[in-house]
Amino acid sequence: MTKKYSVKETTRVEREKIANDALAISILDASEPTEQTKKLVDEYINGHMEISEVLQKIIAQYKVSV
Repeated sequence: MTKKYSVKETTRVEREKIANDALAISILDASEPTEQTKKLVDEYINGHMEISEVLQKIIAQYKVSV
């Protein structure tokens, strides 16, 4: 069974659980995400942005211009 993560296919409660589960996994061997990253995740939880958009913005923050 494929899990659905899109805003259209989840409730706010489901998105909050997805985000909390991801946070728990991510800090097992790393530092806590930045406030800017947390704000982007909140945009997903509130249904204003898809996960793919959040990931693109986070990755763009860390890309080095050559």
